[in-house]
Amino acid sequence: MTLTDQAPPGTAVAPLGDTDLTSLLMIRHFEWKLLDLFAEGKLNGTTHTCLGQEYIPVSLNPLLSAGDFVFSNHRGHGHYLARFADPAGLLAEITGREGAVCGGVGGSQHIFRDSYLSTGIQGESLPVAAGAALHFKRAGLPHIAVVYIGDGTWGEGSVYEALNIARLWELPLLVVVENNGISQTTPGSVNMAGTVAGRARAFDVDHHRVTGNDVRGIRDELAPLLDRVRGQHRPLVVEFDTVRLGPHSKGDDTRPEQVIESARARDWYGALREEDPERFDRHDQEQRELIARVAADVLARPLVAGESA
Repeated sequence: MTLTDQAPPGTAVAPLGDTDLTSLLMIRHFEWKLLDLFAEGKLNGTTHTCLGQEYIPVSLNPLLSAGDFVFSNHRGHGHYLARFADPAGLLAEITGREGAVCGGVGGSQHIFRDSYLSTGIQGESLPVAAGAALHFKRAGLPHIAVVYIGDGTWGEGSVYEALNIARLWELPLLVVVENNGISQTTPGSVNMAGTVAGRARAFDVDHHRVTGNDVRGIRDELAPLLDRVRGQHRPLVVEFDTVRLGPHSKGDDTRPEQVIESARARDWYGALREEDPERFDRHDQEQRELIARVAADVLARPLVAGESA
């Protein structure tokens, strides 16, 4: 069931747990804060927010072990925060301040920590993830490689090479496709022939499509599928039909207003608030204040060596 579905008469929907709600709201307020800081001239470079897509890594995170390797992409703040709940370290990295995850050299897109790696190069992570999955299989480890890509990444040949090898060698690889329907400023309808499902099918790779944004339902839906990837070494493509609320980066949004409004109507934020406004507002305020404190603390820190204001 999705947040916009109606439950059958007499059906009780369990409330979203505090941990999940807190994670969703932390990521949302982190991304909003980044946009505010850019507007204030306090950040350099670029950033790609995951506004509207926060529920995807939050849904997946409890299904992953610490040994599973997560490969993220340019729009990866939510992936990192869902896994580590470390807004201070990430903001310090983005701003080049002391306490940065990678010493301030990775910025917004290139983060490495433990079993997590992000990159801004489209399609680069999928063959690397296949290699990690091969290592897990050869070493007899009960881990999987998880790689996040977007719908636009299907224009890269490395995607198909990796899928071919993953199926041929039966690798424990999970490909998470965040299909928000637009590649930078180009709608998917004019740059992709066929479907993600059809392209996975061409390599005999299992495909599953998620259309809702209910963390509870998604997790129940995907748990047995990830168990299969882990236990049977059967690669899987999970395609999330999702939305991107903001522009590609921090610039202008080129989409027609009706398209943007349609995306906003599918946002989890308002739908979750309707479930329990008092509880939602309490957690929302807590995370807004937390991120404000984090930003104040991080921006007061010295720049790491080699950085300039």
